[in-house]
Amino acid sequence: MESFTSTEILETKKMIDEQGLDVRTITMGINLLDCANPSLDKMKENINSKIFSLAENLSEIATTIEEDYGIPIINRRITVTPISLILGSLNTIQEIPLEDIQAFNDPFFQKYNIKDPKINQRAIDSCIEIAQCLDNISEKVKVDFLGGFSALVHKGFTRADLCLIQSLPEVLSKTERVCSSINLATTRSGMNMNAVKMMGKIIHQIAMNTRDRNSIGCAKIVVFCNAVEDNPFMAGGFHGIGESECCINVGVSGPGVIRNVVKNQKKVDFETLAEIIKKTAFKITRMGQLVAQQAAKRLHIPFGIVDISLAPTNRPFDSVAGILEEMGIEITGGPGTTAALALLTDAVKKGGLMASSYVGGLSGAFIPVSEDKFMTEAARKNILTIEKLEAMTSVCSVGLDMVCIPGSTPPSTISGIIADEAAIGMINNKTTGTRIIPVIGKKVNETVEFGGLLGKSIIMPVKESSCEMFINRQGRIPAPVHSQRN
Repeated sequence: MESFTSTEILETKKMIDEQGLDVRTITMGINLLDCANPSLDKMKENINSKIFSLAENLSEIATTIEEDYGIPIINRRITVTPISLILGSLNTIQEIPLEDIQAFNDPFFQKYNIKDPKINQRAIDSCIEIAQCLDNISEKVKVDFLGGFSALVHKGFTRADLCLIQSLPEVLSKTERVCSSINLATTRSGMNMNAVKMMGKIIHQIAMNTRDRNSIGCAKIVVFCNAVEDNPFMAGGFHGIGESECCINVGVSGPGVIRNVVKNQKKVDFETLAEIIKKTAFKITRMGQLVAQQAAKRLHIPFGIVDISLAPTNRPFDSVAGILEEMGIEITGGPGTTAALALLTDAVKKGGLMASSYVGGLSGAFIPVSEDKFMTEAARKNILTIEKLEAMTSVCSVGLDMVCIPGSTPPSTISGIIADEAAIGMINNKTTGTRIIPVIGKKVNETVEFGGLLGKSIIMPVKESSCEMFINRQGRIPAPVHSQRN
């Protein structure tokens, strides 16, 4: 293992003590493909056994690393292979007529406006039981979240995909730690508009099912284009099928550190500013590398990646929007915001890549509105709008994140927002996600509070223009021309 100098250690200690530097998460990725079984009880037994055997000591080891190095580790998490990949083996799901699923996927049938296929309740109940099994084992091994109750439907649905998606309103209202993601577009395959339409309805149903808690269930689901397989952050993390049997991924976050150095460089030119951010990101990543290596060594599990995303919290100094405003943007969302965010994201990636050979995940800058006080305030002033956020997502590492909208927003409009964000990712060959929360009972400019890392936000206005006819078209938006690179 590489050594760290006394100067690096002292610098890191100052970042931790004074600027809020932390390891946001140690995430263990676990392959569950070998847990598949026709019997629901046997599948649950397999899942329990495998996760417990690998993650039993995860939380304890994270705590010992905190104590040994004085580095705060905020969350312990698990990601698993997309659950829809093992659900298909269940007898209850095998009972669904394959012809119905094929007809739903086949573009030839789309002109007949095929309705959402009706999945029998026994199959949906099986999905719910698996989710509750995952929730229980997460509590048992003392992790904060488990990601991977997911489906990859960018080119079409399997029986298991449809069952999993149809179960989400109940799953995300009945579990505490389970997080979900749906990948419905890629640059290589185009965009599954049947999935886009369906997810608008599903997100609205999740909001309704958790309306007594400010529709918080929607905070546990991300809809992706070009989802990555090694993301340690929630809610969109899952353990990809190209990953090893088990690995340790670390997400390190230091917006307070970056903001501090930018604040002290008011008059430097852009090239110098980028170099300063890059060198600071290098130092932050080195800390993440140390934690990842130690966790992997102590757990006897391979080291995967370090994700160097700047993830804000509701602490005043811990803000990505604050960094942009220290660069010279009066209020985030105003002119120059996208350019400032592009510089920041690129410099962070370059610094991370110098510090570790295994930088992965999303890596860059997150812009979750509710989790960043400066973003919330910019939204309150109507300087930061959903349309401006979309523009910003073309240059940052994620997409529309923790955006609260009126609970009266129609499902078709939610689908339209998802489609717009996925299109940015599809055309630009990058990852984009949508984590949008229609807060039932709330109107524009009202405040909603989630607590903890999720913070609080203002309800942002959505353009009152229908896209229902567009969303009701069937089939798949073709992949862009530059997808053909072979």
